[in-house]
Amino acid sequence: MIAGSSAKTAALFAAVAALFVLIGGLVGEFVFGSFLAGLVVALGLSLVLNLVAYFASDRLVLWSTHAKIVTPAEAPRLAKAVEELAPRFGLVAPRLALVPSPTPNAFATGRDERHAIVAATEGLLGLVDDRELRGVLAHELAHVRDRDVLVMTIAATLAGAISYAAQILIFSSLFGGGRGRQVNPLVLVVAAVTAPIAAILIRLAISRTREYRADDVGARTLGDPEALASALAKLETANRRRPLAVGSPAQASLYIVNPLRGGGLSGLFSTHPPIAERIRRLRAIRPDPSYRPTIRAPSVAPLRPSRG
Repeated sequence: MIAGSSAKTAALFAAVAALFVLIGGLVGEFVFGSFLAGLVVALGLSLVLNLVAYFASDRLVLWSTHAKIVTPAEAPRLAKAVEELAPRFGLVAPRLALVPSPTPNAFATGRDERHAIVAATEGLLGLVDDRELRGVLAHELAHVRDRDVLVMTIAATLAGAISYAAQILIFSSLFGGGRGRQVNPLVLVVAAVTAPIAAILIRLAISRTREYRADDVGARTLGDPEALASALAKLETANRRRPLAVGSPAQASLYIVNPLRGGGLSGLFSTHPPIAERIRRLRAIRPDPSYRPTIRAPSVAPLRPSRG
């Protein structure tokens, strides 16, 4: 399953990259009279967005969720579990954060192991027992190990660049701008409308694939799939009753369960797979005491918050 998840993620990235090339090239052909010029502009925009997200994503997430970096002494139960589990994933224990919310949830952020942060809401610590907490944290450490925050950041910024390029295409065609008059107007309209939607759906599919993978890697590394399955059942019920009040839809994919609720087509546009299916897959895993994940030995210690 793990290899299959990686292949699916690679295929989805190839699809969103192809969309990026297509819409960027169309913008260049119509606006600048050159397919290559549009591609270069779109690539530059994507690069800027990725650099901002890469270096500032952890700070932005902590700020928007009201999370506070804490010391092991301030969250001893959380720290003990993370420090015990991190070596199993080939990680040094990441920094910890608490979100002042009664809604139980958790997330990991940071562009790599050295900058990783594992955050839990106060509601999570009050809801789950120690076994379930370990299951949740194993899932989050699997995200850190596989650099899923970076993966999702790149996917999100590519999708955003496609949307911006589509808007340029629409405004240029509506207001008579552009040099590439040979481009069929129907092609422009179809591309400008469908490309952003397709990019969003692909990004969400990548998010769901990474959630399945983190469930699988975390459960197998911990050796206790039922720990996460039990925690997910509790989290699903609690989040339905009281969705998270902080954060933004753009960051929903960071959380272990969807902190937001909607109706209608919410399943299609969800950042997370159905909880029932995640639990079913977890309970189908047969614990294997000999399982060892493919890990990289940590080469540096994590950054610690300054005390000044």
